[in-house]
Amino acid sequence: MGTSLDIKIKRANKVYHAGEMLSGVVVVSGKDPVQHQGLFLTVEGTVNLQLSAKSVGVFEAFYNSVKPIQIINSTIEMVKPGKFPPGKTEIPFEFPLHVKGNKVLYETYHGVFVNIQPQKGKLTPSPVDFTITPETLQNVKERALLPKFLIRGHLNSTNCVITQPLTGELVVESSEAAIRSIELQLVRVETCGCAEGYARDATEIQNIQIADGDVCRSLSVPIYMVFPRLFTCPTLETTNFKVEFEVNIVVLLHADHLITENFPLKLCRV
Repeated sequence: MGTSLDIKIKRANKVYHAGEMLSGVVVVSGKDPVQHQGLFLTVEGTVNLQLSAKSVGVFEAFYNSVKPIQIINSTIEMVKPGKFPPGKTEIPFEFPLHVKGNKVLYETYHGVFVNIQPQKGKLTPSPVDFTITPETLQNVKERALLPKFLIRGHLNSTNCVITQPLTGELVVESSEAAIRSIELQLVRVETCGCAEGYARDATEIQNIQIADGDVCRSLSVPIYMVFPRLFTCPTLETTNFKVEFEVNIVVLLHADHLITENFPLKLCRV
């Protein structure tokens, strides 16, 4: 058996913010003594911009011109050249997480276009009242053929704390057609690019049903959506990329009429 090397971080959840101390131990294990030329620990944080499959062939020029954005890079010497004894050797380390220049240490995130390898913000509530009728719908070709309906409601805030649910309520005041389903659709919108052009990709990351069947008229239907931890991050906007989120209220009527109302969201971690 050869020599193995492992890095163990003291903080169990491995979540750190800029300026905090990163500490742990490097464990070197082996049956025999090991000669070495020194042990160094390097911490790197990058933002990688990449194409989704459907954009290949369109944005190669942009893709080739955008290099990974380095936001943190630090190297420390842990052990000078020498020899590790047989058995297990633990070497402790501790250093502050400092970003490069005026860069921001973004939250780790993996999406279609944007991958961030290692923000707290301020939140101002922004409640939204909405009314949905055939006249308020956009991109409708034959508005006169739509059944009459009136849907009211509100979202308690479109500025959302990412660890707290999106809440509100919806009321179907009237509808000539029977309702089959009411759903909440969470969409992630990633935009990245440079002078050569921009690519925008919208991805549905969550869909939950809040009502099934022909709901009672004038009955309040709660809106409640928990943001999925692995597919969301605080809303980001930088020179080369943006990560934004939207929620769609989707009402499916009999006769296959689909009603969609869109609300941009701003996610924040406080």
